[in-house]
Amino acid sequence: MSNDAGKGPAPPSVSVVVCAYTAARWQDTKDAIDSVLRQSQPPLETLLVVDHHQELHDAFAAEYARTAAVRVLPNSGPRGLSAGRNTGIAASHGEVVAFLDDDAVAEREWLRRLTAPYADPAVLAVGGRTEPVWETGRRPAWFPEEFDWTVGCMYRGHPAGRVRVRNVLGGNASFRRSAFEAVGGFETGIGRGGEGTAHIPRGGLPLGCEETELCIRLTTALPDAVLLVDDSAVIHHRVPADRARLGYLRRRAWAEGLSKAAVSQLVGQRAGLATERRYTTRVLPAGVGRGVRDALLGRPGGAGRAAAILTGAAAAAAGYAAGLTRTASGRRPGRPASAEPRRAVAVPPAAPRRPDEEAA
Repeated sequence: MSNDAGKGPAPPSVSVVVCAYTAARWQDTKDAIDSVLRQSQPPLETLLVVDHHQELHDAFAAEYARTAAVRVLPNSGPRGLSAGRNTGIAASHGEVVAFLDDDAVAEREWLRRLTAPYADPAVLAVGGRTEPVWETGRRPAWFPEEFDWTVGCMYRGHPAGRVRVRNVLGGNASFRRSAFEAVGGFETGIGRGGEGTAHIPRGGLPLGCEETELCIRLTTALPDAVLLVDDSAVIHHRVPADRARLGYLRRRAWAEGLSKAAVSQLVGQRAGLATERRYTTRVLPAGVGRGVRDALLGRPGGAGRAAAILTGAAAAAAGYAAGLTRTASGRRPGRPASAEPRRAVAVPPAAPRRPDEEAA
């Protein structure tokens, strides 16, 4: 009998995609790649996709020229994070494709914990927990944890443990290859740096929601699909000082409202806002209450946190209303979910496992 008898199935092979767009994050991106290369469960490959920046692409290509584990690719689609991710998906060969932000560092057990739930064949996406690393050295006393999503991190009020979710968060996420085979890749009309739509103008807005739209599209096409977040799969995300300001929180929340309007136009309002209803009716009021209580007890930052929550909520609502108004005015209605997608992405088959990777 084999010494491996009794072991569970072998973990899936994983391709890790990191998207880069600016030389200002050169060291951050190198740190992100290094954290992937140090994983206790090594990936099949690491793909670094550079977004329409030839000089940066060439610099990274030279940096990793002697490292077979890292491939540097130019974004083959329109400018933006969604198209960059689609480029990585199309070039990858893992049974699972994982995404890591270019300014985040993964803990050593990240991939092992992120991929463990795929032992269940119904699981098609798994996300992890993203913790903020404040460039200022500490969280500002006024900055509410309920709005950590504005800086790309897990927020207070998100269920703990390994839980089923509507959507994973894109900076620390993974998808089974069959998910992309079923519904295509990320929608390029929404998200950071994309081409834009008539109801989401560009101009440097910190947009998002591309992973939300993909996840809703996935579960609409495959109702039995399971999407999870496991908060033991941890990465640490750098928060620059200019994002630890109320002005950025307000701007990011307004942009999120615009993005949510776009998602609602694509997948329907009920699906597009299902998670947000609980957040706005339970999580945010509880946060305001804690802030007011702390202010009455003389604790630092209490009043500021309560005010920031109200400011962020109002900005998100205004952004959402603005997005719907732009659409209703006839500038361009959102494409219905049944329309021909622009996010099609060629997905090659997964690479065959080596004999030593097969399950016992």
